[in-house]
Amino acid sequence: MNAAAYKSFSVEFTDSDREYLASNFRLADTMADFIGPHCEVVIHSFESFEKSVVKIVNGHHTGREVGSPITDMGLRMLSAFERTGEVTPKCYFTNSKDGSLLKSTTCVLAGEGGKPIGLFCINMNLSHPFPEIMKTLMPDSALPHVGVHENFSASATDVIEQALEHAIQEVESDASVNLKSRNKTITKLLFENGIFELKEATGLVSDRLGITRHAIYKYIREFKA
Repeated sequence: MNAAAYKSFSVEFTDSDREYLASNFRLADTMADFIGPHCEVVIHSFESFEKSVVKIVNGHHTGREVGSPITDMGLRMLSAFERTGEVTPKCYFTNSKDGSLLKSTTCVLAGEGGKPIGLFCINMNLSHPFPEIMKTLMPDSALPHVGVHENFSASATDVIEQALEHAIQEVESDASVNLKSRNKTITKLLFENGIFELKEATGLVSDRLGITRHAIYKYIREFKA
């Protein structure tokens, strides 16, 4: 089936539709960066079937670039959406032109009023040796591993308490911080990490450090200044 057979499904695009599609470009970059170089991420626009690719990362896996046409699978998904309103992502296996095995998923992007305006697609190239793929998902053992501290919690209170404990440990292990500046330095670390955006933070920090909320507010005013 070709694009001409689906002209009845074309939608009239607004600036809002184009802006919404463009707002997903950063997500495409993020997904490709997270999964790695063996992953192709594509955004299609239904404004033009013949030049539907408006964003692509790692396009070498399928030989496509911005301005490439929509696929037959994309047309089938659009047709199914028009019939059923189904937008659930679909995972499937397929092959690229060079025969590479791809695991793919595609979901419909809806604009104003729920109208379909494009597709968000992810294609993982599984034809590379699996150890090579795994290597891109793991820290490089040849380089020093520097972990990033992140709190995964079910409550805001837990996030604050863990961040506070981490800040206390960091400050207390720094010999250049004297006792007089300890609380202010801890508060500054929390402030720089955005912890005081959480409502309970001021009370929990003041209680843990044994200082008043007024002192915390004073420190924050200084940091902002």
